[in-house]
Amino acid sequence: MFLSKIYGEAQKLLFIRLYGLYEKGFVSLLYITSISSYIIDVLHNPRLSICTNEHALISEIEFDVELFYEIRTYNSSLKLNDCMKYLLTLEHMISSPLLTQYQVIMLQRLAASFLQQTAFILNMETYSHENKLRYKANKISHHMLKLAAKFGCITDMMYIAMYYYKTLRYMEALSIIEMMKVTLAQPYVMNRPNVDAEKYIEAVGGQTWSTKMRQAIACYITLENRINYINELVPAQQSSSLQNNGTSLYVPSFIMLHMLEVLCYRYVESLRAQTALDDLHTLFHYDQGQLIPLDYRDISWKILQICQQVTRNL
Repeated sequence: MFLSKIYGEAQKLLFIRLYGLYEKGFVSLLYITSISSYIIDVLHNPRLSICTNEHALISEIEFDVELFYEIRTYNSSLKLNDCMKYLLTLEHMISSPLLTQYQVIMLQRLAASFLQQTAFILNMETYSHENKLRYKANKISHHMLKLAAKFGCITDMMYIAMYYYKTLRYMEALSIIEMMKVTLAQPYVMNRPNVDAEKYIEAVGGQTWSTKMRQAIACYITLENRINYINELVPAQQSSSLQNNGTSLYVPSFIMLHMLEVLCYRYVESLRAQTALDDLHTLFHYDQGQLIPLDYRDISWKILQICQQVTRNL
C-alpha cells in the first residue's frame, strides 16, 4: 500500500513502527490518546474487565515492573575465556533482525553482566603481572564497565565506582557516587516495587524497554561469589557461598552506594566517612521495606557491620 509513495529510509522506519505496534497488539491502543482514556476508565472499574485471547490487559507500569523483575540475570561466574566466548555470541545474537523486543532486552542485560564479570576477572588475573600489562588490562576493564553502563540499567554505574575504589581512585569513585545519589532520588526511578507510577509514565512512558532500562530502572547489585570486586566484601561473599550454597550475592543499590561512600571517604576525609556511616545506619534502621526489602536486610546488616569495623566504630 505504501510502496509507491514512500521510499528508502522513510519506508524502512515506517515498517519498523508498524511492526512495533503489531508486537504490542491490543495494548498499542493505550498509546492512542483519543481512546486510551476510555480504556483506563474501564480498567479502574471493578465491575468490568477486558481480556484478549492471550492475557488480561494491565497498565504499562504494572507490566514493566514484572518484566524488569523477570530479566534479572542469574548467570554464575566464569573463566575469562568463557566470558569472551559468551560476549562474542551475544554480539552476533543482538545484531540479528529476527529477535523480538523481549529477547533484545534480555540479551542487553546478559551482555552488561558478562562485561562486568570480565572486567573484574581481568583485574584479578593481571594483578600480579608487570606494570605495563596491568595498565593495558586496566584500560580494557574500564572500557568494558563503561560499555555495560551505556546499555544496562542505571545502577550499572555502581560497578564503575566499585572498580575505581578497587584501583585506589577514590575521588573518581566519589564522583560517580554523588551522581548516583541524584539519579536514584528521582521519583520516576523504578526500584522494585517502589516507583511513582505517574512520574514514571511522564518520564519514559511509551519508550522502548531499552530506553526505560537505561534511564529509569534500578537493579540490585549482583556480585558473583568467585570474583573479588572489593576486598571488604569477600567475607560476605564467602559466607553466602557456604551458608546458602549460592553463586551470587545480591545487595540493594542504596546499601552499596552508602558502603562505597564510607569506604572511599575513609581514605579521603575521615569526618565525612563518619557522616556516610551515620547515613547508612539511619537508612538501615528507619527504612520500612521501601529501599531495603525484608529478604535483603541480612546482607544489609552485614555491610553495616563491615563499615563500622573499617572505620573503627565498634
